[in-house]
Amino acid sequence: MSASPTIEKVARQTLHSEVTSRLRDLIVQGHFAPGERINEVRLGQDLGVSRTPLREAIRTLGSEGILALVPNRGAVVRAFSMQDVVDMIEALSVIEQGCALLACEKATPAELDLFQQRHLAMLAAYRSRERLHYFQLNQQLHGLIVSFARNQTLMAVHEDIQAKLKRIRFLGNDDPAVWARAVAEHNRIAAFLQRRDYDGLASVLRAHKDLTIERIRKSADGRVL
Repeated sequence: MSASPTIEKVARQTLHSEVTSRLRDLIVQGHFAPGERINEVRLGQDLGVSRTPLREAIRTLGSEGILALVPNRGAVVRAFSMQDVVDMIEALSVIEQGCALLACEKATPAELDLFQQRHLAMLAAYRSRERLHYFQLNQQLHGLIVSFARNQTLMAVHEDIQAKLKRIRFLGNDDPAVWARAVAEHNRIAAFLQRRDYDGLASVLRAHKDLTIERIRKSADGRVL
């Protein structure tokens, strides 16, 4: 791994959450290749932090499944086969479609307002081409649908899979046509949820799953993910 001039220093070196967030974003944005070992010394220099908070961040991302902690090698970026990715995306879609029914039944007006606010913020990030911020809000919206179902087990499973897929799902949104299609589908998701229209919401969530798999296949082009 070579030092990147785009990596900014972490302002408060002892803040675990900030170091973890910065490292997670670097991995999601593709600063490290699948299977690449994290050079703690060099990364600590790039971020301007000591090895202690960096190692704590690495352990956290290891627990999320973004990194794999390999004996005698250290932390490496988790790599997946395309079939692994398809399986996880399909699992997420099944969870989200199931939760969509409960969300349409149980979501409060305040929760629907929150979803709409996050959706509008995501659209603003799309218009300004803030790709990472858009992606983060996108992930939050999918999580909100699951949270409205009031089922802690489904939330935990969804969060676990979503964490593993963050780096991979970030792929492909740099294609303007694909990104625009994803935004159009999110507009439909928001509209159906606001109307508590389960059939419409489930249908667009299935289409969204298909688009995600199509996008990742195209971006991967046969490479390990």
